[in-house]
Amino acid sequence: MAVPDRYRGAVPPAPCPEDSLPPLADMLSRAVAAIGGAPRDGQTAMCDAVGTAMEAGRHLFVQAGTGTGKSLAYLVPAVRHALLTGRPVVVSTATIALQSQIIRKDLPRIIEALAPALPRTPSFALLKGRSNYVCRHKLEGGYPIDADPGTLFAAGGSGTASGGAERLGEQIRRLRAWAEETDTGDRDSLTDPVSDRAWRQVSVSGSHCLGTSCPLVDDCFAERSRDVAREVDLVVTNHALLAIDAFDRHGIIPDHDVVVFDEAHDLVDRVTSAVTDQLSAGMVRSAVRGLRGLGIAATALDDAGDELREALGALPDGRIVGPLPDRLADALGTLRVEARTVHADAKEPGDAATAGARRAVRSDLQEIIDVCERAADPATDDVISVSHSEATGRSSLQIAPLSVAGPMRSSVLEDRTVVMTSATLAPGDRFEAAAGSVGLAARDRFGAADDDVREDSSAWAGIDVGSPFDYPRQGILYVARHLPPPGRDGPRTEMLGHLAELVDASGGGALCLFSSRRGAEEAAEYVRARTDLTIGVQGEDSMANLVRLFASEQDSCLFGTLTLWQGVDVPGRSCRLVTIDRIPFPRPDDPLMSARSERVAERGGNGFMMVSVRHAALLLAQGAGRLIRSAEDRGMVAVLDPRLATARYGRVLAGAMPPLWRTDDPDVAVAALRRLAVI
Repeated sequence: MAVPDRYRGAVPPAPCPEDSLPPLADMLSRAVAAIGGAPRDGQTAMCDAVGTAMEAGRHLFVQAGTGTGKSLAYLVPAVRHALLTGRPVVVSTATIALQSQIIRKDLPRIIEALAPALPRTPSFALLKGRSNYVCRHKLEGGYPIDADPGTLFAAGGSGTASGGAERLGEQIRRLRAWAEETDTGDRDSLTDPVSDRAWRQVSVSGSHCLGTSCPLVDDCFAERSRDVAREVDLVVTNHALLAIDAFDRHGIIPDHDVVVFDEAHDLVDRVTSAVTDQLSAGMVRSAVRGLRGLGIAATALDDAGDELREALGALPDGRIVGPLPDRLADALGTLRVEARTVHADAKEPGDAATAGARRAVRSDLQEIIDVCERAADPATDDVISVSHSEATGRSSLQIAPLSVAGPMRSSVLEDRTVVMTSATLAPGDRFEAAAGSVGLAARDRFGAADDDVREDSSAWAGIDVGSPFDYPRQGILYVARHLPPPGRDGPRTEMLGHLAELVDASGGGALCLFSSRRGAEEAAEYVRARTDLTIGVQGEDSMANLVRLFASEQDSCLFGTLTLWQGVDVPGRSCRLVTIDRIPFPRPDDPLMSARSERVAERGGNGFMMVSVRHAALLLAQGAGRLIRSAEDRGMVAVLDPRLATARYGRVLAGAMPPLWRTDDPDVAVAALRRLAVI
C-alpha cells in the first residue's frame, strides 16, 4: 500500500526535543478521543509499561485481553519514541489482516489526532518481501516462465486450452494491465484477487531478484517500498521477514532500536517456519527445467533427483533420529555433487536477456546444495524429518531448528528493545516460557541449550493488563463431560449428534473449530443433512468469502481448522456459538514437538505438560477468544472433549481460556442457546 504524501517523510526523520512532545498520557488521550473511544484501565497500564520499556531499554511481555485496545497502547508510545530518538520503531505482526488494520486504520487515525500537538507529522510505511510486489523485469521477459509453457501458451489466447488454463491466462492478462496502472505494485492493492499460480508469473522471490544489477531497478516497486521505509518513523512488517532479515543481515529493514511484536504468541512458529529448510524431487525437476532452458545439459542432476524421490518414498512419515539412512545419505551426496557441477556451468556469462533466468537457476541450485550440506552435517539442535503428501503424492525432507531462542537472542534481542504482546501470551499469567522461547530466560524449556539463553532474566518484565469484558456475564463455557473421549479415527457419532443439537438450538451463528480438515468436513456433512442452516466449510471457497458470509448472515455456520482458530474477528450475533471438537494437542508424531518433549524430559521436566499442554492451552485460548469480541457480545464456547473436565491437565487448559461462566450440563447448554437464538 502506498504511504499517503502527508504521511511520507521527505528525508530521514530527525529527533525532536523532549520538551516539544506532549506527555505520553496526553498523547494516548488524544488518540482514544479521535477513534471515539473511552479510557480503559488496561490500555492505560499497557501504554505506560510500553513507554517505560522503550525509554529504559528493557524487554517487555504484555498479555492484553480482547477489547483492551492494545494497538493504540503500543502505537502511541512507538510514535513518541521514534520522534524523540529520530530512529524508526518497527511493528511486526503475524497476519496480513492485522498489518492492514494498522496501516489503513489505526495509524492514520492516531497520526491525524496527534499531529497538531507534535513538532512534525510522524510518517509510516508497510514493508513486505519482494514476492509481494509485481516485477517489471519479469513482465518484460527478463525471467523464465514458472509454470508449464504449454499451459501458459494455451492460456494466452489460443482458444484451445481448458477452462482452467483460460482462467489462468485471463488472470495474467489482467495483472499485466494492472501493472501499467498501479502506483505500488503490491498484490494486496489488487481489487480483483488472482491465484497464487498467476501471481508467480509476474513476481520473483528475494533469492531470484537481480538486485542492483537489474536493468529496471530504478522502476522497481520493491526497491521503492524499501526507500520509503528508510524515511519513516514507524515501519510495519511481518515476523518472518524481520527474522530472516536479522538472521542473514540483508539490511531490508532500516536500522532500529525498538521492535514491537504483536500476535507474539505466533512468533516462534513463524520464525521456525522461516528458517526451516525443505528439499524434494520437485525442486530438483524445477532446477533441471531451468537449466535446459539455458541450454545446459542436466541429465545427471535429473537422475539424482529420481534417486532422492525413491529414497524419500521408501521412508515412513516422521522424524529421522540418528544418522541418515544409507540410501538417503547416498542420494543426498550424489545430488550435492551434481548440483555443484551445474551451478558452476550456470555461472558462465550470458547475454542480458538470460540474466534473470541464470540468477533464478543458480539460486535454486544453491538452495539444493545448502539443504544437502545441512542434512549431511546437521547442527546439534536440527530436527530432520520426512513427510508424504496424500494430496500430491510427493515426498519431502525437512530440517528445522529445535529452538530459535539462540538466534532470536543474538540477532534480534541483544541490540534492540523488544515489546511482545498478545491476548494469549502467558497461560496462567506465567511469562517464563514465552521469554525462554526467544532466549530471555535462564532456562529455555522448549529445547535451547542453557548457554543459548540470556542469563540475566531481570532484563525483561511481564504484565497482564486483563480485558475490559465481563466474561462471566457475557458468555458460557460448556464442557460436554458426558461424551466419550475423542478417538483417532475421526469424529465419533456421539459428538456429531451433540454438535448438530447445539448448532440447531442456537439457530446458526456457530463457528465450529476442528483439529483436522477431515473432522471439519465430516461434521459439516453431518450437520447439513440434519438442519436447514447455511454451512460454510474451509476449502470450499476463499477464506475471505467464507468469513464475509458468516459475518453477514446470522443463521449461517462456518466449519474449519487452524486458520479459523486464530484469524476470525466477527463481533455481534453472527458469532454466538463457538464449538471446539477436541483439545488441540499436537500430533504425537509431530517431529518438532516430539523432539522438544524429549529435550524437556532429558532435563528432568515433564515434556507433555511443558510442550503439548502449553501448545494446546494457547490454541484453546485463541479459539475461545473468537466468541466475545465486544462489550455487547453474548454467547457460548462449547468444548466437545470431556477431557477438559476429567483429565488432570484440564484445569491448566481451562485456566488459559477466558473466565466464562461454566457448566457441564447439556440441558442447561441447549436451553441457553435457545434463549440466545431469540434475543
